[in-house]
Amino acid sequence: MAYLKKKKGINLIKNRQNQKGFTLIEIMVVIIIVGLLSALVAPKFFGKVDQAKIKTTKTQIELLGSALDSFRLDNGRYPTTEEGLNALRENPGSLKNWDGPYLPKPVPKDAWENEFNYISPGENGQYDLFSYGADNAQGGEDKMDKDIVSWE
Repeated sequence: MAYLKKKKGINLIKNRQNQKGFTLIEIMVVIIIVGLLSALVAPKFFGKVDQAKIKTTKTQIELLGSALDSFRLDNGRYPTTEEGLNALRENPGSLKNWDGPYLPKPVPKDAWENEFNYISPGENGQYDLFSYGADNAQGGEDKMDKDIVSWE
C-alpha cells in the first residue's frame, strides 16, 4: 500500500511538471487577432445601428400620424401648432368630443432624443410632422442628417 501511495505521489508531481500555460506571446497573438476581427466587423455593425435609427423614426412618425387621424375623427380637426402633439395625451381644454388619450404613453422623441416637429395646417398637407435627423437642423446631406418627414 505504501508503494501505491508513493507511486501516486510521484505521478502527481510529474503531471504538475508537464502542465503548461499560455505564454505571453500566445496571449498577445490572440488579442491581435480579436482586435483585427473587431476592426472589420464594427463598421458594418454601426452602419446597421444608423439604419435602425432612421427606420425607428419613420415608424414613430407613422404611429403619431395614426393618433393624429384618430384625434381628427373625434374632433373634426387636427391639433393646431400651438396645441402640438401634447393634445394627443391631454385635452387642450376647449374640445367637447376629445376621447383620448390617443397615445398610450407620453409623446415619444425621435431616435436621436429630439422632439418631433409639428405644424398644422402644414405646407405639405393638413399637417407636417417631421424630424430633422441626427444633426437636428433643417436639411442635411448626410444619410443620418436628412430630414425624416410624414409627407413622403
